Amino acid sequence: MRQIVSWLGEMLTYPFMQRAFLAGILICVCASLLGVSLVLKRYSMIGDGLSHVGFGALAVASALHLAPLAVTIPVVILAAFVLLRLGENGKLKGDAAVAMFSTGALAVGVMVVSLTTGMNADLNSYLFGSILAMSRNDVVLSVALAVVVLILYLLFYNQLFAVTFDPVFARATGVRTGFFNVLLAVLTAVTVVLGMRMMGALLISSLIIFPALTAMRLCRHYRSVILTAVCLSVSGFVLGMTVSFLFATPAGASIVVVDIVFYGIFAALGAVRSR
Repeated sequence: MRQIVSWLGEMLTYPFMQRAFLAGILICVCASLLGVSLVLKRYSMIGDGLSHVGFGALAVASALHLAPLAVTIPVVILAAFVLLRLGENGKLKGDAAVAMFSTGALAVGVMVVSLTTGMNADLNSYLFGSILAMSRNDVVLSVALAVVVLILYLLFYNQLFAVTFDPVFARATGVRTGFFNVLLAVLTAVTVVLGMRMMGALLISSLIIFPALTAMRLCRHYRSVILTAVCLSVSGFVLGMTVSFLFATPAGASIVVVDIVFYGIFAALGAVRSR
């Protein structure tokens, strides 16, 4: 433990690591909180679909020389709203809608890149993630939007809990389930876009899925699942960043590998307890 603390102290002497930890921890907290609701609603792959939409929007923004995040955030929010509506109307189920958006947006992004600038370093960082790509402005925007996501989640915690577990009963008691489903989708969209700089479009959904699924292996109550998921997400981020720093491995992939190890440990503990 003392050695890990020593490594963390060494890492935090670098400004780019300070920026990555500040933004990364907040993004991990947001992703884990939202992930619990998404997993319970059987809509956990929305993060994957929205990340691919984000990549397509980034490719178009780069080709048109526009501000990447200024274009991507509203596009991904719109995609989240459309995905939600498609899943509710019964004609196109949630997983089919996510798959359609995911593959279609990724194909558009690849086509735009191939016809314009090619796969430059900036777009590559959005696809696979890069700590070095996080500028001071990226961190400021990420922190500000992450704080907004956290405030809205805490402010409407009871309503989000209601629409997660029993939307029919929630609607009968006067909760505007449609509005809060849209709010959940919008918060997820913002979190996905913010995390793409760190994790990349191909791995950002892991921040949403793994902590929630891992916590559910041992915890049985909603609040305990949320708290455990947040702790696992932040711990996975810190350990993954440490592994990345020590072995010069990609940050996003290192964080996911640590999350996989956590899941294996919790799954084993859950199996032992069930006996």
